[in-house]
Amino acid sequence: MNNFPIWPEQASTFATEVDNISFVLIGLTVFFTVAVMLALIFFAIRYRRGAKVDRSNPVHTSHTLELAWSVPPLIIALGVFTWAVIPFASVYNPPKDADEIYVVGKRWMWHLQHADSGIRENNELHVPIDRPTKLTLISQDVIHGFYVPEFRVKRDAIPGYYTTCWFQPTKVGKYFLFCTEYCGTNHSQMGGWVYVLSRADYTRWEGDKGRKSGAVETIQESPTEQGQSLYRQYACGNCHTASDTSRAPSLVGIYGKSRTLADSSTVVADRNYLRKSIINPDATLLKGYGAVTRMPSYKDLSEDDINQLIAYIQSLGASGSGVNVPAGSPSSAPASRQHRTTIIRNSR
Repeated sequence: MNNFPIWPEQASTFATEVDNISFVLIGLTVFFTVAVMLALIFFAIRYRRGAKVDRSNPVHTSHTLELAWSVPPLIIALGVFTWAVIPFASVYNPPKDADEIYVVGKRWMWHLQHADSGIRENNELHVPIDRPTKLTLISQDVIHGFYVPEFRVKRDAIPGYYTTCWFQPTKVGKYFLFCTEYCGTNHSQMGGWVYVLSRADYTRWEGDKGRKSGAVETIQESPTEQGQSLYRQYACGNCHTASDTSRAPSLVGIYGKSRTLADSSTVVADRNYLRKSIINPDATLLKGYGAVTRMPSYKDLSEDDINQLIAYIQSLGASGSGVNVPAGSPSSAPASRQHRTTIIRNSR
């Protein structure tokens, strides 16, 4: 039981508030359970068969009693809801300066990559103390649940859809990482460790590219650099140039911007929109495009590849980054994955 404490230690900024809410809910549950049970026992004894009590003129309706057992619990419930919704909403809205980690869940392991340094880890995550850490999660197969009990943070990794959450660790240590969604035969083995390091230790670990950690992979380019290589490999720049053309819109500065689709609806170009545009471009066809050219689907790309492409697209036109759209050469990509352009007769 030492490895699975009933109440894990508090090791993040969310832990204290989540625990306080839990204590209040447990207290309220115990209070009302005891109150109802005592009332039940009292009335069972008081009005048992054969007891000499006045049973004349029974009260069938009492608005005062009904209000007494309805209004206070309503006020308490609304108060707890208002209190609990604050950390619930906060955990899904990370600070802008948070260190981002890309998380891909797959049967049966966690694959993680640091957005800044590019360091990849399998079933391990190293983070600095007192720094906010943002997780961008997705699953490669079925639903997985990323959960660190000491942080009081849990978020599902969903196939085909990005989710986010964040935490800020407050204690140096080693904390177990669980998968909380049954994901198949080896679900119980899908775990790992989160290592919270001091600032100095994390700087040394990052400077060493995590090579002293056995779960770290050797490729250490940043996701943006890897995404640029993929952008060039698949010749994306042959159509998506630095400015809009009749063949395709520019991708410079589109992240977070509103886009008007072919059906005149609008959508924000977030991570999920960009992923859908890569996997199923016809579903996100922009207004004014499609009559002459159509983009092929890249649904055979891995989730890691898509993460890296999105990271590169995010960097295009970002403040201070400049604009660097590689033209790419179709010959540099595998023949089956060259960016093909389908010419369709223009009906206009």
